[in-house]
Amino acid sequence: MSEISKAVVARDNGPAAQIEQYRDEYAALVPSHINADQWIRLAVGAIRGNKDLENAARNDVGVFLRELKTAARLGLEPGTEQFYLTPRKSKAHGYKLIIKGIVGYQGIVELIYRAGAVSSVIVETVRSRDTFSYVPGRDDRPVHEIDWFGSDRGDLVGVYAYAVMKDGATSKVVVLNRAQVMDAKAKSDGRNSEHSPWNTNEESMWLKTAVRRLAKWVPTSAEYMREQLRAQAEVASETGGITAAPQMPQPSVLDGVDPDDEPIEGELVD
Repeated sequence: MSEISKAVVARDNGPAAQIEQYRDEYAALVPSHINADQWIRLAVGAIRGNKDLENAARNDVGVFLRELKTAARLGLEPGTEQFYLTPRKSKAHGYKLIIKGIVGYQGIVELIYRAGAVSSVIVETVRSRDTFSYVPGRDDRPVHEIDWFGSDRGDLVGVYAYAVMKDGATSKVVVLNRAQVMDAKAKSDGRNSEHSPWNTNEESMWLKTAVRRLAKWVPTSAEYMREQLRAQAEVASETGGITAAPQMPQPSVLDGVDPDDEPIEGELVD
């Protein structure tokens, strides 16, 4: 950082300056394949480019920086559909807005790809004027026909997701109707907030609901790759160099914690 930049940081203790101040810490957290400088620029740009976010972050910079740590650890881009930054009211902060980080559907898809077990991930919403067909046990994958040139596809009625594995096999197919998506929405503590992605980008949250269910059936962590290599090495040592296909573990960085549902430091309110 230049001497001029350091002087600016010294005068400004706002959220963007705090990110710069802890640059080395964030750089150490992001996965090795992520460009740390680019990640930090995204984080700074997200907060400086939105006054509502900046004001909420100023109400508790510590909470904001901790939410960014989650994005850094996962290697997801803050302020995008990979990792939303949203203002939420908190009782612990006198009902002031603070920052809540939410993993978006693109973030979960990124984690699935990153594990290296799949060749493609398909996640699509279905609207009332689409044609959709899928019979479990008979069909390998859904058949979804869309009139791309029609003026109106109708209301959202469902969503589905599946992955094509590296060996060409199809993962479990997740299909959810409106009632199931609305049930997932009802469990989100920020569903009624005007800043919630459920209200600012509803279709993306339908997609997230489906791909989140899919993540239980496919690997979403770099731990998967390490486990594969470890298992292969063990088999090779036991068989004198002849390897066999190891059982596929399915670890997930999302197991037990969904940043969309877990409250942060104090009760969040709508």
